[in-house]
Amino acid sequence: MDNKLTAAALRHPEKRNRPDNPSPRKPKWIRVKAPTSAAFGEVKAMVRDKKIFTVCEEAACPNIGECWQRRHAAFMILGDTCTRACAFCNVKTGRPGAVDPGEPAHIAESVVAMGAKHIVVTSVDRDDLADGGAAQFVAVIAAVREASPQTSIEVLTPDFRDKPGALEAVVAARPDVFNHNLETVPRLYPSIRPGARYFQSLSILAQAKRIDPTIFTKSGLMVGLGETRSEIMQVMDDLRVADVDFLTIGQYLQPTLKHAAVAEFVTPEAFEDYRQVALGKGFLVVAASPMTRSSYHADRDFETLRAARLEKLGRATA
Repeated sequence: MDNKLTAAALRHPEKRNRPDNPSPRKPKWIRVKAPTSAAFGEVKAMVRDKKIFTVCEEAACPNIGECWQRRHAAFMILGDTCTRACAFCNVKTGRPGAVDPGEPAHIAESVVAMGAKHIVVTSVDRDDLADGGAAQFVAVIAAVREASPQTSIEVLTPDFRDKPGALEAVVAARPDVFNHNLETVPRLYPSIRPGARYFQSLSILAQAKRIDPTIFTKSGLMVGLGETRSEIMQVMDDLRVADVDFLTIGQYLQPTLKHAAVAEFVTPEAFEDYRQVALGKGFLVVAASPMTRSSYHADRDFETLRAARLEKLGRATA
């Protein structure tokens, strides 16, 4: 970790972009290619035509060029305005508009047009809705299943703020992967994810698996916010107690100067260490690298996930 960071900066990541605590320079292993392919342009045009939102754009994902070139997108439902203000997230905060009843059909049409084999469906937080937006997740899953039954569906949900029946409804819709990101270690929640609670998020993952033991569960972490290695190890253990199958770990990158600054650029070697440790703890699949994001290579990773479960079942019955 950068030894120039003060103890106060570590306790309050949202203040680290002050002149006396600048973010460290991006190292050579942080590389993002500018999107130039024809496929990227086609996906961008389709997104505009269907008037849908993607987390790829709204969250300023650095991998948008590569993913859209491969015709893989993470659809963001329930609008582009979040009811919370996390210190790491580039999605705008405010009072959201009405839920669009035509959104599920538009997304299903886009999936068909893309010929997508696997999609990720996520959303802004909608604490203003009685179900937190769960019904819209269910509607999108149903629309995509009808329009493109061969497409596997991964949902990346908010915590629904314990809205009665919300989690149960989404799991009952039987997405192929249920994802809810912890994002960071418990100590940093008050400054990085103030609208959420660590153990509530952990409980959602455990409950999803209890409701449907066959569903794949997934969660993701950002590093470089001032967490320690031992804290990451503890989060891994917590996730394994919740029987989470798939873990992603990626480098946090500051979207704007108003967001939490980067405390440290974690080396590729450290990411590989995290990956090996996580596999040793029993995760079926672990994606860990500086550029890893929750939906990055989600299509390829889903195939790996299915193969890993089959292999595990084979070993158990041998």
